[in-house]
Amino acid sequence: MSKSENLEEILKDLEASVPEVEAAAIVSVEGLPIASALPADVDETRVAAMTAAMLSLGERAAQELKKGELEQVFIRGNEGYIFVMSAGPNAVLTVSAKKDVKLGLVFLDMRRSAQRIAELI
Repeated sequence: MSKSENLEEILKDLEASVPEVEAAAIVSVEGLPIASALPADVDETRVAAMTAAMLSLGERAAQELKKGELEQVFIRGNEGYIFVMSAGPNAVLTVSAKKDVKLGLVFLDMRRSAQRIAELI
């Protein structure tokens, strides 16, 4: 399997292990798409750019408010969640989930996926 296929397989495994996960993407810290499992009506380039912006702002906020190194960005809307987590020094894992997702389960599976991604990139 190629690196790209391995990354897509990691995203598919994540979606299969947590049924409430609706979409997932791996993006570079510069905001470029690397791999994605997004619905057809979602622009992966736009998701990648928004992810990089959230990561950058989160890092600056954590530093400014002396909260240490950023581990994740967590957004809660009335229809669900968006999670952004580091996947090594050059990549970020972004996940969109339904509002009834079990947070502990999605955090655990995202951490596992992020570790696998970091090993590949």
